[in-house]
Amino acid sequence: MKKQNTKYEMIGRLELADFPVFGLEDVVVKVDTGAYTSSIHVATCEERSTSSGKVLAVVFLDESHPQFTGEERMFTSYRQKKVKSSTGQEQLRYFVNGSIRLGDLEYTTEFSLTRRNGMRHPILLGRKLLNRRFVVDPSRKNITRKSSK
Repeated sequence: MKKQNTKYEMIGRLELADFPVFGLEDVVVKVDTGAYTSSIHVATCEERSTSSGKVLAVVFLDESHPQFTGEERMFTSYRQKKVKSSTGQEQLRYFVNGSIRLGDLEYTTEFSLTRRNGMRHPILLGRKLLNRRFVVDPSRKNITRKSSK
C-alpha cells in the first residue's frame, strides 16, 4: 500500500501567487475545492501554424487586471479537451502546464485557459493541485505569502 503524505501545507481561500512560466507575479488566486483543474483567465488564446509546427499563442489576464502585461507567450506543448463549465455548458478548452509559486513552495500543474470575464479572481486553483498537498482554511487569506516573508 502506498504511504500518503502526512505533511500538508495550510492555504487560505485567497492567496498571492507567482507564475514564472506565465510571467506573472503577485496575482490573487482563489482556492476552489469544487473545481478539478486549475484555470487562468486569458485575453487571447489561439493555435497558430509555424514553420516548426503548431504553437499556442496566449496573452494572460486582460487590460482590467493590474498585472496584465499584454505579452504573448508561446506554448509548443498543450492539449485541448471538452470541459463542463460552472454554468453547465460544455466548452472546448486548451490546457498548458505551468509552475505556481506559493510562498517558498513551487509546484507544476496543468491550467485550463479560459475567458473569465466579470469574475473577481482571474485564477482558480483546483483539486488536481490541492489534493494531498494543502489543507484549506476558508476563514483565512494569504497564509503562504506571510510565511515566506
